[in-house]
Amino acid sequence: MRILWDLRKAFVKEIIEQMSEPKAPYNTVSSVVRKLETMGMVGYEAFGKTHRYYPILEKENYRKASFSSLISNYFGGSPAQLLSYFVKEEKLSQQEIEQLLNELKSQQ
Repeated sequence: MRILWDLRKAFVKEIIEQMSEPKAPYNTVSSVVRKLETMGMVGYEAFGKTHRYYPILEKENYRKASFSSLISNYFGGSPAQLLSYFVKEEKLSQQEIEQLLNELKSQQ
């Protein structure tokens, strides 16, 4: 999805070109993209037997849904527990903690 969000529209070959090494086989990428299409996350334009794919699901909507699921499933529905985890486990610098505090203060 990240590659499709960046490219906006792409054929499987173009998706593979943007992948880091080792690149997945063509058939694997094609299968994944078709699965995303059946899930309603990706659409396509047909050009004969080939398809050019494009994202239907917007990156921001995906991010929101993913974080909601993460908070709900792993942090008891508490955004504060998620933030606490990152502060403790990711060993944030003092500057990063201050940035978070400023962001929290600006939301009040």
